[in-house]
Amino acid sequence: MKVHVFTYGCQMNENDTEIAKQLLANAGFEIVPSEDEADIVILNTCAVRKKSEEKVYSHIGKLRKKHKKIGIMGCVAEKEKENLFKRGVSFVVGTRALNRIPEAVRNSKNGNKLIFLEDTLNEVEYQNIETRSSKHHAWITVIYGCNRFCTYCIVPYTRGREKSRPINEVLTEVEALADRGYKEFTFLGQNVDAYGKDSEDGASLAKLLSEASRVENVKRLWFLTSYPSDFSLEIPQVMNQSEKIARSIHLPVQHGSNRILKAMNRRYSREEYIELINNIRSILPDVSISSDIIVGFPGETDEDFEETVALVEKMQFERLNLAIYSPREGTVAWKYLKDDVLHEEKVRRMSFLLNLQKRINRELNESYQGREVEVIVESSAKNGLFYGRDVRNKIISFNGSEELIGKSVLVRIEKISAGPLFGVITKTLDI
Repeated sequence: MKVHVFTYGCQMNENDTEIAKQLLANAGFEIVPSEDEADIVILNTCAVRKKSEEKVYSHIGKLRKKHKKIGIMGCVAEKEKENLFKRGVSFVVGTRALNRIPEAVRNSKNGNKLIFLEDTLNEVEYQNIETRSSKHHAWITVIYGCNRFCTYCIVPYTRGREKSRPINEVLTEVEALADRGYKEFTFLGQNVDAYGKDSEDGASLAKLLSEASRVENVKRLWFLTSYPSDFSLEIPQVMNQSEKIARSIHLPVQHGSNRILKAMNRRYSREEYIELINNIRSILPDVSISSDIIVGFPGETDEDFEETVALVEKMQFERLNLAIYSPREGTVAWKYLKDDVLHEEKVRRMSFLLNLQKRINRELNESYQGREVEVIVESSAKNGLFYGRDVRNKIISFNGSEELIGKSVLVRIEKISAGPLFGVITKTLDI
């Protein structure tokens, strides 16, 4: 049977897809690159925003017209469960039941409607997952779930409570991949800073980064996504001790107003967030800090928004992910808070922050003009150039070739923008 897996959503979904493909291949199924070739199509879904969920339902409709068997995994599987059968889906597999996917595909041939939601993550042999979307970079989920229950967020309901993988298991996976030629690794978690807090093996994100940096052939380590009140200053201290750990921390603030932060159930204040960033920068002066902000949260006044603007100006983030608030069914905000900010006002505020961040980006990028930086080549772009990232997560474009992908090169920056930087390769470091 031929199977195609299509992925929506975050990097954790990307990693789950890689695991699913490996398990299916091990079970004798043929993984195909196109849904038109497939006998069954599995959609790995995202439910963080309503628009993401609507894309899934639209995709299901198109697949039904093609008379394809359909499987659903990921967050929409957890959110909608048996309701998906009404849409013509053959099976539903939850976020922690990945190893049941081959069984679900096998039994779908008989027309059975199957649902697997139990937690069987302990049965996954992560070190044997060779199917990766990149030949030099690997996503590694180290902790599943989230205990924070922000009032706007559906993730704790679809991903469950926090569950860390044993540190020795993660390190074994890193070693196995490094032996196969992988150089870059990103440790993933909905709240990656909570890694190890539910364990009895003394694990922590700082310890994991420290141990992984000692693995031979590892070139660069990243981690996503952090939560301010769980973030330990041991992390930048460890980063300072190893050049292998990227000087990049993504630390979502979500808002600049204490009143709105409280309504969001974010467990820190504006002042505590600022102090944390200042402490990180004092330990690691060259660190790149990026963040997330939601505009138009219920009850957000002009004054609340101005506090966010002032925070963005003060923090000088290297990157900023912006989202317009939209209610997610099942969350506390959807149930108890009126979505009372006009859509037009949300768009205006979003546009203002976008333009502000563009100005900040350009000003920060000016420091790169004429510098020579080490870049790991990632891929080619639509404009014919190639691109990669430096240790501070700056995207840099240049003329290159396919054989450079995965290799380290020195690039002299000759042109800046509010987005990527542009340069010329001066030396190839990996022969």
